[in-house]
Amino acid sequence: MFLDYFALGLLFFVALVIFYGVIAIHDIPYEIAKKRNHPQQDALHIAGWVSLFTMHAIWPFLWIWATLYREDRGWGFSNGKKRELILEGEVRELMEKVEDLNQRLASIETPKTDKVSENTTEQQPKQEV
Repeated sequence: MFLDYFALGLLFFVALVIFYGVIAIHDIPYEIAKKRNHPQQDALHIAGWVSLFTMHAIWPFLWIWATLYREDRGWGFSNGKKRELILEGEVRELMEKVEDLNQRLASIETPKTDKVSENTTEQQPKQEV
């Protein structure tokens, strides 16, 4: 009689451990993504839950998706920080060129407006009624 209850308890315990293990395993890609500060960690978490219904058929792809991104180098296809520095330099150069062009444009427009205002003041006294 005792062994029957022990076997039943052991059966429930094993079923519970397997159930919890499956749920814990499906969350591994999300934990990796969270640790790496992955930009799509919410999508990975939802896809992990979907993988429960597909019997973990997509789970290896989730693992790959989560491990591709690293905060220090981005997606791993190129050096992300180096590219950012290059782009920052290019943006800085372009901003300097735009500022230079704005100054040139301001210096070109200023004399024209002075000449126009001089011509209008000269024409007003000539028109006497």
